[in-house]
Amino acid sequence: MSTVADLFPPLGLTIEAGPLVLRGITDEVLPDLCDLAVRGIHDPGAMPFYVPWTDAPPDQLARNTAAYHWRTRAEFGPDAWGLHLAVFHDDRLVGTQAFETSDYLVTRTGETGSWLGREFQGRGIGTAMRQVICAFAFDHLDAAVITSGAFLDNPASLAVSRKLGYRPNGVRRLKRRPGELALNQALVLTPEDLVRGPHPLRVEGLEALRSCIGLDAVRA
Repeated sequence: MSTVADLFPPLGLTIEAGPLVLRGITDEVLPDLCDLAVRGIHDPGAMPFYVPWTDAPPDQLARNTAAYHWRTRAEFGPDAWGLHLAVFHDDRLVGTQAFETSDYLVTRTGETGSWLGREFQGRGIGTAMRQVICAFAFDHLDAAVITSGAFLDNPASLAVSRKLGYRPNGVRRLKRRPGELALNQALVLTPEDLVRGPHPLRVEGLEALRSCIGLDAVRA
């Protein structure tokens, strides 16, 4: 009998690195993730995201968060996909880490994105989980370049990028909230520049994921 991970391999992926575990966002995990988002990710007066999704009222925010992850599953395919993983630190759910891309078999490039519950910020977890996803993309998904970005008024995110070895790649003028212009620092990372974390990665479910996004066919 097929499992959910057989039907959608990203749900069967697990990456362990010391106290951190990143794994597919199953429906068993999703309600807790929605509750974590509702408890707060950032100061309400700030907006670190390109799309101001956290501005929604709590009940709507929870539903929107669930709907977003269901939608990313439905739209996942070799031509364009987003790998969204739940992040656990010492067995506690703390946030999500993503790697999103399109035309990956040609470009071997993807963009990282993440969020961390406010109660878990300031402990180095955000740095560690980005190190894990970057190392995973370079070492196990054959990535050549990883991009990211942060608004200039988000020094914490920019500091994480500097620690990991990202280099500036231009400043973009973006609409953030309605009618609001914000300057966004684009960033780029290569395998040789990545500052790796202290823990080796232990990965389960890799073969099925690679096959799902077409990498094994290319390698053969």
